Amino acid sequence: MNIIRSKVVELNTIPAIAYKIKLKTGGSGIKFHRTDRNDSAFAEIDKRTGDAQLDPRAAAELFPAEALEEAVEELMGCPYSARGKVKVVISDDTEDGAIEVPEDEAPGTHSDSAANAVDSDEFIAIADMYTDASGKMNYKLMNKQFIQFAARNKTVADMVSKKESEEAILLHIIKNRAAFIAGKKDNLSDEETLALIEAMEDVHPRSAFKDLKLHIRKMLAR
Repeated sequence: MNIIRSKVVELNTIPAIAYKIKLKTGGSGIKFHRTDRNDSAFAEIDKRTGDAQLDPRAAAELFPAEALEEAVEELMGCPYSARGKVKVVISDDTEDGAIEVPEDEAPGTHSDSAANAVDSDEFIAIADMYTDASGKMNYKLMNKQFIQFAARNKTVADMVSKKESEEAILLHIIKNRAAFIAGKKDNLSDEETLALIEAMEDVHPRSAFKDLKLHIRKMLAR
């Protein structure tokens, strides 16, 4: 089984590695593996605050708050990937609630919409285009370029003049940009686009499209 996860980072506060995983219930969590002993832990990321909450079943003395804070900081903005596996394996157990992708399933054929979003050409293309040398997403650049598109797109202008909803305008922009960046002629469906947006925003709990949404609100307020 191949769990949808981010890259693996090595922590300085404790001898451990950590990576982010996508959850079936929405949102994401961080899996920790000590490298000096056979212990692991899971922490769920609070969508509202962006903080990691350690599973109460885990040994807090082995995974202190400082380690959780470091992992959140190191993994903030790192895109998910369903490709490849973590090479350092302490435990083969899958965390309860984590999305799993059977290795024999073709991309886009998964039963979970979030898995399909992460495995899609559009997600991969956006992640590749806006991931910097440190392995983190450059949301500032992505928002800037998406806003530039919105400012000159006739369909967006028409939607704004008709006072269509913020969500409808956001969907149009993301659909168009995702198809363009992935080199596709056809846009994603509304459902697929919403799954793509959720996957992108899971990577950045404080909203991957915060600047773009603010720009849409300003256009609608004129």
